[in-house]
Amino acid sequence: MHRTLFFRGTEIVIITVDVGNTNIVIGCADPVTKKIAFEERIYTDRHKSATEFAIAIKQVLELYGVDAKSLEGGILSSSVPPVTEQVVRGLDQFLGKKIIEVGPGIKTGVDIKLDDPSQLGPDLLVAAVAGISQYGAPLVLIDMGTATTISVISKDKRFMGGMIIPGLEVALAGLARRAAHLPEVAIKRPSRLIAGNTVGAMQSGSIYGQAACIDGMLERIWEELGYKTEVVATGGFAQEVIPCCKHEIKMDDQLLIKGLTILYDKNTKKSKKEKA
Repeated sequence: MHRTLFFRGTEIVIITVDVGNTNIVIGCADPVTKKIAFEERIYTDRHKSATEFAIAIKQVLELYGVDAKSLEGGILSSSVPPVTEQVVRGLDQFLGKKIIEVGPGIKTGVDIKLDDPSQLGPDLLVAAVAGISQYGAPLVLIDMGTATTISVISKDKRFMGGMIIPGLEVALAGLARRAAHLPEVAIKRPSRLIAGNTVGAMQSGSIYGQAACIDGMLERIWEELGYKTEVVATGGFAQEVIPCCKHEIKMDDQLLIKGLTILYDKNTKKSKKEKA
C-alpha cells in the first residue's frame, strides 16, 4: 500500500540523493516551499550495478507513492566516488532527466575559507548550506556517520574548517578486531554509565566517550573563536550520542535533504526564468 505525500498536488517535486560511506539518503522535496515529503536510507553497496541502484531507488519512490515521471529533476551529492557513477546512471535509467551533482562550479552561497576549498566534502558543503539557511551563524555542525565530522561556520558565515573523528561504528569494529577478548556489539546507549559487563562497558565507552569528545571539542572551538555558537547535529548515530552530551545541541535528521533542496533551487533559478 502506498504512503501519501503530504504535499501531493504540488507543481514541483525533486529527488535528492546523498551518497555516504554507509548509507545512501534518498528524499523528495519541493524546492520552492522547501517542504520535504520523506527521507529514506538504503545501504551503500559498492558492488551494485547502475540497474540495481535504479531498482532500489525506484522502490523507495513507489513506497511513498511517487511517480518518477512527475519529478522535475534531481540533485546528488556523493562522498564515495566509486559509487557515484553507478548511482547517477541508475537515476538516469528511470528518471531520464538531468541530475545536478554537487561539486566544482555549483552555486552555493557559502564562503569557504580552507587551505584548499576543493577538499571540502560535498556532504559537509550541503550541510553548511542548510545550516546557515535555517540556523544562521555562527554555527557548529556535527555529522555522525562513518566518521564524526565537526564543521565550524563563523559569525560572518565563513566555512572555517573543522575536525574529523573516527565514527562509532569504525571505532567499535576496530576495537573488536584488534582486541582478542572483545566482541562485536550493537551501537546503543547502555542502561548505566558504569557498566558491570563487557558489552555494556564497550557501549558506555563508545557512546559516552563520543559525547564527552563532542562536549570537549565544542569548548575548545568556542575558546578559539572567542564566542559561543549554535550547535546542530545530524547523521545516523546522533540519536544515540547527542542526548548524552552536556551542551545544548539541536538535532536535525533532514539537514542534508534541506541543503540539497536549497542548492537545487539556487542552480535552476536562471534556467526557469529563461523558460518563462
